[in-house]
Amino acid sequence: MVRTQVQLTSEQSRILRQLAAARGVSVAELIREGVQLLIATSGAADRARRIRLSGRSPWQGGFRSGVTDLSTRHDRYLQEVYGK
Repeated sequence: MVRTQVQLTSEQSRILRQLAAARGVSVAELIREGVQLLIATSGAADRARRIRLSGRSPWQGGFRSGVTDLSTRHDRYLQEVYGK
């Protein structure tokens, strides 16, 4: 685990302590659960997992055109498609 420091409002801290006591867990555990919920609902975890499983860099495109000279002849290919 990584130790992280956060600042909470007095009310957030009070409510978290009450919830932790009621559930019999630590405040840190509630914060970890909240962070995990945020990650799960944001879709970020799915994207990170897909990238990790693909073996690609997150900056690498997800599709292959099969055209080997696209980077040097892109203007010509666009002209062919759009006729300009």
